[in-house]
Amino acid sequence: AAGDADALAQVHARYARYLAAAAAQITADREAAAEVVQDVLVHLWEHPLRFDPDRGGLRAYLVVMARRRAVDWVRRESARRPSETVARELAATPDGPAADTVVLTEVTAAIVRRGVADLPSLLREAVELAFFDGYTYREVATRLTIPEGTAKSRIRAALQKLAVRLEREGVHV
Repeated sequence: AAGDADALAQVHARYARYLAAAAAQITADREAAAEVVQDVLVHLWEHPLRFDPDRGGLRAYLVVMARRRAVDWVRRESARRPSETVARELAATPDGPAADTVVLTEVTAAIVRRGVADLPSLLREAVELAFFDGYTYREVATRLTIPEGTAKSRIRAALQKLAVRLEREGVHV
């Protein structure tokens, strides 16, 4: 209580390993246990009159303090770790496209959809089969029962009309 450094050194020598063992049982982390021991001994040094020898021995008092501090450490770590995990996951997640790119893509897609809808039905059928359903020009010709050259011509004409429309609406192709 008088601030005797030798007394604190004796307390450390006598009780540090008990405190470290008690803290390590709870934290499962040697470094954390060492921090807990240091915190407990600093607390004892700063507030020596909080220990009441009438209530029990010094070792029991220090071990109780060590256990409490270790539990506090575990609570802090478990509260902190989910946010670290989320931060690591976010950092590992590739960035998506910028908002302006997403908006521009959606606007362009809407213009294309309107342009396709406005095409004459013969051209619209050919371009929908080719680009929305993924058919080759040969498969388009087979599905529409038309010559391959006609399928190619309809697809080409539809694309030209769409290009003109996109240019007119400010989308550069």
